[in-house]
Amino acid sequence: MWKNAGLFSLALLFALIAEAASAQSSGFKLCESTYALCTTAACTPVPGEKDTVSCACDVKTGYSAGQEDCQQVTDTDQGKQIRSRYFPVTSYAVCNNDRDWAWCLDKPCIIDPDDPTKASCTCSTVKDQGPYVIVTDTMTDTTCTTGVISSATVKGIDQITDFLKTTTELKPFPIKVLNSQN
Repeated sequence: MWKNAGLFSLALLFALIAEAASAQSSGFKLCESTYALCTTAACTPVPGEKDTVSCACDVKTGYSAGQEDCQQVTDTDQGKQIRSRYFPVTSYAVCNNDRDWAWCLDKPCIIDPDDPTKASCTCSTVKDQGPYVIVTDTMTDTTCTTGVISSATVKGIDQITDFLKTTTELKPFPIKVLNSQN
């Protein structure tokens, strides 16, 4: 009996080590800081800068995930700078077209001096990366065709969600997919 318990404990230890190694190799990092949340941000082109948009994001404080090391609020010539990071979502629509969308994860953001709950983030536009998501509670005929929205690929959301499942501080929510791939 004790031999089986010892083998079980050893197997459990190896499983925990493998899970921790998998989380570290995912390339994501969890931190507690002030960050910009851009998951529903509308974006506008930056004049004179190809493939660059400015996205209107919310300033949050707490746990978040990203691929870069955690950073605190930094004073710059443009104002107080933070980084855009990920916080778990509850629902999204899947889009699969050639529309541009904004990649904001870990991008620099300047806190609005007149409204410290808002930040302007400089993000890259991308397209043709495979199915991508629009974070929303409701699917409409224009969800996948209107404006440049901060987004991520379905694969990217799955990867960061899997990473968050390995953390104790920030667990993902069950995600409702509002549609099948378009």
